[in-house]
This record gives sequence, C-alpha cells and structure tokens, in this order.
Amino acid sequence: MAAGPAAPRVLNVNVGVLGHIDSGKTALARALSTTGSTAAFDRAPQSRARGITLDLGFSCLRTALPPQLGPGPGELQFTLVDCPGHASLIRTIIGGAQIIDLMMLVIDVTKGMQTQSAECLVIGQIACQKMVVVLNKIDLLPEGKRQSAIEKMTKKMQKTLENTKFCGCPIVAVAAKPGGPEAPESENPLGVSELIEVLKSQAYLPSRDPSGHFLMAVDHCFSIKGQGTVMTGTILSGSVSLGDNVEIPALKVIKKVKSMQMFHTPVTYAMQGDRVGICVTQFDPKLLERGLICTPESLHTIHAAIISLKKIQYFRGALQTKAKFHVTVGHETVMGRVMFFSPAPADFNEEIKENVFDFEKDYLYQEEYLSKDSNSENKENDQAGEVQLPKQQWALLEFEKPVTCPKLCLVIGSKLDTDIHANTCRLAFHGVLLQGMEDKNYTETFLPKLKVYKLKHKEGQVERVMDDYSVIGRSLFKKETNIQIFVGLKVKLSTGEDGIIDGGFGQSGKFKIRIPDGLKPDTKMLLTVASKKKSKAGKGDTAKEDESSKNDSAQPVTISLLFKRYVFDTQKKMIQS
Repeated sequence: MAAGPAAPRVLNVNVGVLGHIDSGKTALARALSTTGSTAAFDRAPQSRARGITLDLGFSCLRTALPPQLGPGPGELQFTLVDCPGHASLIRTIIGGAQIIDLMMLVIDVTKGMQTQSAECLVIGQIACQKMVVVLNKIDLLPEGKRQSAIEKMTKKMQKTLENTKFCGCPIVAVAAKPGGPEAPESENPLGVSELIEVLKSQAYLPSRDPSGHFLMAVDHCFSIKGQGTVMTGTILSGSVSLGDNVEIPALKVIKKVKSMQMFHTPVTYAMQGDRVGICVTQFDPKLLERGLICTPESLHTIHAAIISLKKIQYFRGALQTKAKFHVTVGHETVMGRVMFFSPAPADFNEEIKENVFDFEKDYLYQEEYLSKDSNSENKENDQAGEVQLPKQQWALLEFEKPVTCPKLCLVIGSKLDTDIHANTCRLAFHGVLLQGMEDKNYTETFLPKLKVYKLKHKEGQVERVMDDYSVIGRSLFKKETNIQIFVGLKVKLSTGEDGIIDGGFGQSGKFKIRIPDGLKPDTKMLLTVASKKKSKAGKGDTAKEDESSKNDSAQPVTISLLFKRYVFDTQKKMIQS
C-alpha cells in the first residue's frame, strides 16, 4: 500500500500506577493495556516468582484522541508506569516520579489508605499535577452491600484528599482481576472501560520541551542479535535524532544512535515525554540495567550540593542538622548528611528568587529545619503563639559517594531504614538542587564561599572599676584563652554602657574594658558599693571574697559579647556588625 499522508499523531501521556503492595496495580495495568512494551508486566523472573513488582513496568494503551486535546485524527497513548509498592523499592518510585504526567493511586477497597499509599500520595504531590483514585478489588465486597461500601470508601478518600492538591479528583471503583490471580483469564474486569473514559477526560497536553540537553531514564537494556544493544526508557528532557551521539555518564562512554523505535514502530526523532528504544552498537547490555543517558557532558557528578527545601508535613520528628538521610537525586539514592540554614532574621520575609542561590548574602545556621513544631531559638518571638518562619530554607547536602545528575533536579530525603511496618511516612523533605559541587576537595575550594554564620553570645561580669573610663571584667574567657584575638571587639554592660575589650589583665583570664563615653554615675555607685562589700568580707581571705561575691545581694553588672562566626571560615574570624 502506498504511503498516505503523514501518520496520525500519537500523543503520549505517562500515567504512574502507584499504591500499597498487593493493592492490585499490576493486574490493573494489565487490564488497561492493549500493547505491552518490552518492559511490561513483571518481566523479571525474580518478581514473577515472588508475585510482586520489582521494577518500573511499562505498558501502553491506545485510544482515539479526545476532543479537548485538539482537532484532527490521532491517537492518545497512555504509557502506564507500574511503580513498585514494596517499601524498600521506594527509590524506584521516586526515580519514575519525574516522568509522570498523571497518577493513578490504587487503593484496596477492603483496606483503604495504608502506609505506602500515603507515601505515594506525598510523591504525587511533589512530582505530579493530576490524579485519579482507583478503588480496586470491589469483587471482594458482597454484592448486596457493594454499592454502599464503595460510597463509604469514596467519602473517606475525599476527606483524606481535602487538604492536598488533589482535592476533588475523580474516584473510580473497579475489579481489575475478579476472583484474584488464580481466576481464569475469561473473567472480565469490572469498571475498567469506565476508568479509561475517566483517564481520557483527565488527559492534557503535558508541557513538552524539545530544547535543552537530551536526558533519558533507561529502565531496560538488552541485546538483539545482529542489531546491537537496545536501551529503552523515557525521555526526561530535550530530544534525540538518528545519528546523534549520546553519553552513558556512569560509564563515561559515548555511543552513536543507530536506530530508534517507539512501541515497535521505527522513528527518526523523539522528544521529552516519549517512551523510546534506542539501539547502539558494541555495548554490553550487562553494564547498564538502569540509569541515565544524555547529551555528552551535560550531566555533572557532584560530591555535595546546596538545595532549597521544604519539610514533608506527614514526616514525624525534627529534621536535625548533621543527621543522615537517604537522598534521591536524579536516578540515584545515596546516603547524605545535611546542614540546614535560613536567611538572616532580617530577611525572613524577603521574596526569594526561584531556582537560584545567592552566594553574596549571609545565612543563619540552624540546628534543625525551622517549622511550626520545631524547637527553634525563635521561641522569644512566640508571645502571640506565632513562630516567625522564613519563606525559604536551604540545606547543604554532603554525599557519602558522588552522584551524577542534571542541574536543578528534584531531590527527596527519606529515612528508608524506618521499620516498614511502622505506620509512618518515611519521606522527610523535598527540594531542588540549586548548586552542585563537582570538586572532590569542595570543603577547601567551595565551602568558604558559603556565608553561613552562627551567632555567638558570651557573658561575663564586671569585677571592679579602674577609673571613669575603664573597668576590669572576669568570667568571659577561660584562663587559657588568648585574649589578644578578642581585643577591639565591642561589648555591652547590663547598665547600658558600650565598651571595647582593651586587653588582658593579669594571668587569670581577667581583662580590661574601655568605656569610650564614660561610666554613668549610677553604674559607678553600684560597682563601688559592690567592691566595698567585697573588701569588708575579709581582707586577704580570697576564698571568703569569692563566697561573698556569689552571695552578694547587689545585682552584678554583666558584660555581653555578641559576634558572628562563619561556619566555613578557616580563620574562625569573629565579626560584629
């Protein structure tokens, strides 16, 4: 048959099938699919044996293009990304989350929301715009009570979704495999054709951008005799054409694209959002089961990063500086240590530019991420019950081993070592990678540029008056402190005078303070009375003198020294504004 006009366009929408283990996700994907791609339906022998999905499975379903997606003939292709629900495989889900346009949250109608369903919901909120809830296994409900049980669970789910961005999303009841896994294939699924109509109504033109660097998440790699090695996956950004060079960054290998297929159809071009198989030659498929391929040299390998972040509301417990998290960046999950920081308090309410980090500004070190429930030092401002929270917070992430990822990629921190049977969300924070540090010696070359400071506060007491313009202080420094480094720093007396540290006085850590504007008469009186009492307490008996100064009823005059010290300043300079 002669080639007619251009083939009708195929619009691809990636649908993530997420949910708790055993909620029937794979059965649902199977019921929905008309075409299985290479990676569909638990290809891996170990997952067939265990009856659970171990990897992202892909399959697709084609239907006529619904009218809201534009005129003309065409097909709408739903690529179903069947994400594993098994807890330890959350890394894989996060890896797949970045390519999902629409999410199906599969709920076992007899059990309702479970731990991992909640985690899937969290991931959906971070990485996805639209959702459809599927109440599966309705065949397990007795027929007489089925309708009322479905209505009850629907109401419950609507309540759960009220405070999420998926409030009001469609909820559809189905039985993907009536009778369970052992039932004969002739058993028809219930509600699946209605679900397809709902999916069509929810489909939208995802914003796809062919410009920028090509980046593809490869989920399978296999060889075809006489052809070469095929890498199948989904294009995360940019586009690719026949004859292009692509890099496998994990292996630092560059290969030429020899041929391409989309769902068994040869193509010469593919772009962001497309699911494609790319064939290259002379490459051993065993070297890459899953990972990234990209425009040569477009990804960077980093040892640490600065990220902007938000805490995930369902995570119980504080996010502490120095704590370790499982950090998922791009398609890798590694252990990383965090240090939180926020704008200087004066800039808490300033609007922060998105996706950039300003190295010129000063930032305040935080012992933990500040949130409504954190034990921050901000409790003083808490008179009205309103803790002042900054509009944006950041973290320095230091990885235990380097990671390869695109710039500005999604970052998720979790505590995956939490017991999976504990009914608690293990996802702790999410953010955007603003600045990666590629130099192995970043602590020397890069971190000193990061102006994160701690506020230091030291207190001492005035020992006695020397003259109208100077006093002797004590208890501000340890005996062995080199007071020379503090000379010239400003201090404040509790009576209001400003002073300057002038130098040490004797051997015991005492020091001299100059008062440029002179002591107030009241202060002099106070200090003279105190020292008279002291001298009366016993001439020459130092032990008694110390005792009496402790029990002294006159309020001692305290000395406050406030300064900033930058965390990454190698010289540990003390800075006063």
